[in-house]
Amino acid sequence: MNIQQLYTSCLAQGAYYISSEGEAAIIDPLRETQQYIDKANNDKAQIKYVFETHFHADFVSGHIDLARKTNSKIVYGPCAETDYPCHIAKDQEEFTIGKIKIKAIHTPGHTPESTTYLLIDENGNNHAIFTGDTLFIGDVGRPDLAIAKDITKEDLASKLYDSLRNKIMILEDNVIIYPAHGAGSACGKNMSDDTFSTLGEQKKSNYALREDMTKEEFIKELLEGMPPPPSYFKQNALLNKEGYNNFDEVLEKSNKALSIDEFKNNMISENSLILDVRTQKEFINKHIPNSLFIGLNGSFAPWVGTLIKDVHRPILLIVEKGMEEEAITRLSRVGCDNCIGYLEGGIKTWEKSGNPTASLESISANEFIETLKLNKINILDVRKVSEFETQHIEGSANYPLGEIQENISKINSKEKFHVHCAGGYRSVIAISILKANGFDNLIDIAGGFNEIKKTDLNENCYRSELATSN
Repeated sequence: MNIQQLYTSCLAQGAYYISSEGEAAIIDPLRETQQYIDKANNDKAQIKYVFETHFHADFVSGHIDLARKTNSKIVYGPCAETDYPCHIAKDQEEFTIGKIKIKAIHTPGHTPESTTYLLIDENGNNHAIFTGDTLFIGDVGRPDLAIAKDITKEDLASKLYDSLRNKIMILEDNVIIYPAHGAGSACGKNMSDDTFSTLGEQKKSNYALREDMTKEEFIKELLEGMPPPPSYFKQNALLNKEGYNNFDEVLEKSNKALSIDEFKNNMISENSLILDVRTQKEFINKHIPNSLFIGLNGSFAPWVGTLIKDVHRPILLIVEKGMEEEAITRLSRVGCDNCIGYLEGGIKTWEKSGNPTASLESISANEFIETLKLNKINILDVRKVSEFETQHIEGSANYPLGEIQENISKINSKEKFHVHCAGGYRSVIAISILKANGFDNLIDIAGGFNEIKKTDLNENCYRSELATSN
């Protein structure tokens, strides 16, 4: 028996490869499927099943392409309805892979069709559960992502309580938990950095598995402080339910070097979005005016999904040489399949052709503090509300990056703003959005709040909402 967790950090997502005696299964695959085929080939195994724990909202799964390429069967749990052929498992139905079995355990709550897959080893022992978004390490899945309109988050939270206690917590304490996500995912609110654990350990440390917890307490604690889901989640869930474009065709169409003339023509004729995926340092130094920055070196796919509202909008890439396929692949993970191509030679080609460039003003945390000591300045904090409430600079305004497009009208474009996030990635994204909307006087604070805290700023200048509210 071979179990491999294939973890993708930028999505905080875990897919799984399982094999036994020449047969294999994949659980919750990513959009790009060749990696799973290669693993099976190396194992001299045939992929027999592609198990989906639910209709994923935060990424587009590779289940359809993988099943087509390997002649394997897609399996969803009870209540799932798809627009493509698949096997809808019954609760407690077993699937054989070599000498092991996978049992489908219907665990509704995160979504109505959410299913946990129990791996039973060669000796008939319960070995591991692949919980999808039902149970995370340190947390459970949010109950507000169902595609169905006739069920509330309270209804699903109630079902999740029952699923956890009647289907999962009854298993042995030594059973290993393999979730679909870890810290950084928006599918939960308190996930651990750990990507696996045991059921016994989670019973001790996970708030949602507290033995004496009532259903009412569970629902209250689960829903309290839960931010709204990113806007792209519904689109991705529908793509996973209804089907999507073949990834190989998307890659072939999009991985195209464009001359400067082709690039500019597409800018005009297609109303394309120029997406710059280089590092924030490179973008700060020089970029095409009004382009959107989302660097590949950060949480690229989630921010693409959050900030590019129309997944069908044509995209033109400014990308470092050699990273073109990577950028296109990561765009496709959140359903952005309409990339026209990339500018051959990148920003250098743009500049050499006599086209104007723009840059951002960026200062160190120490320079920012010296300015703050001498003057009253406007500070724009683009971290999440929870980060801001934990600690922030007195007098700063909080407009989280994920909501900044909706709040642009509330920010005075005629004022100068010093902009920061936690580490310097989100602030550059925010500035690129604001500049494209007519803001001219913005200064980035390099390294963000993490660097600010290292300076000699008087502690009295910091404010913690949590500290003052108690």
